[in-house]
Amino acid sequence: MQTYLDKDIDLGLIRAKRVAVIGYGNQGRAQALNLRDSGVDVVVALREGSARRHGAQSEGFEIVTAAEAAAQCDVAILLAADEDHGRIYAEELAPHLREGAAIGFAHGLSIRFGLIRPRADLDIFLVAPKGPGTALRRDYERGSGLIALYAVAQDATGAADALALSYTGAIGSGRVGILPTTFAEECEADLFNEAAVLWGTIPELIHAGFETLVEAGFATEIAYFECLTEVKLLADLIYERGIAGMREAISNTAEFGALEGGPRIVTDATRAEMRKILAEVRDGSFVEKLLADAKAGYPRLRASREAAAAHPIEAARRRVLDLAKR
Repeated sequence: MQTYLDKDIDLGLIRAKRVAVIGYGNQGRAQALNLRDSGVDVVVALREGSARRHGAQSEGFEIVTAAEAAAQCDVAILLAADEDHGRIYAEELAPHLREGAAIGFAHGLSIRFGLIRPRADLDIFLVAPKGPGTALRRDYERGSGLIALYAVAQDATGAADALALSYTGAIGSGRVGILPTTFAEECEADLFNEAAVLWGTIPELIHAGFETLVEAGFATEIAYFECLTEVKLLADLIYERGIAGMREAISNTAEFGALEGGPRIVTDATRAEMRKILAEVRDGSFVEKLLADAKAGYPRLRASREAAAAHPIEAARRRVLDLAKR
């Protein structure tokens, strides 16, 4: 796979543009700060009454609405919640964006599933750092960066590819590596990972393991340490050494336990369910459910958050943190 670095990028392209970062959450803040530190003219677009306005203003950004940003910018980076993209584009961006402007995304969902059907004169590109905004900003300040994916869905001007790479370099990813993808590939793989591997399955496994030990009479603090805190050790080892290298770094007892337990939890039925989740991502069923929950005021998301906050593992976590402070 082709990998692009700073030497392959013309940062002058994005530095010659006025960029509007729409949203100032995890990614919005990090990308806006990195862009500015790379010499890019940046404005932040937030809705009236947004709780993030004070934070963005205190960090020195001019704050405008998305419609105002569209009228004055060359590049609009849409980093608000995915489910809001359709409305923001239709009501605030499309009526005001100048001909030949560009819209950038950090996730392919809105284009892949038609939440936005962009005007034919616009460049449409994707820049997806492979990590949270906190890590993107931290690594940039350390002189490094996060690997990022980039893609172009619509090249109206003939310069969208070079512009996307220039933008990706300005947030710091050209220091370590930029990989090409497509909107569909990035979106489908990311949604699958979120549901079937990372944010869905791992927390459920932690809860299930904690509950199993507590039901069997183990102290909640012991269950917490065994089922939650060691996840960081596992993640660090896999990141540094790979899965095979991780196994070399643990005891024979732990490795044998993995051999005995892993295949009994992740079975053929688990893999079949993963394939079903991927199919639901690809056919749009997942996005339909997301939009329906958003339209209803997020009842499923709110119930899930409340259940997570009420789980006994959170009380165990607070007790362990209190011990560490003594």
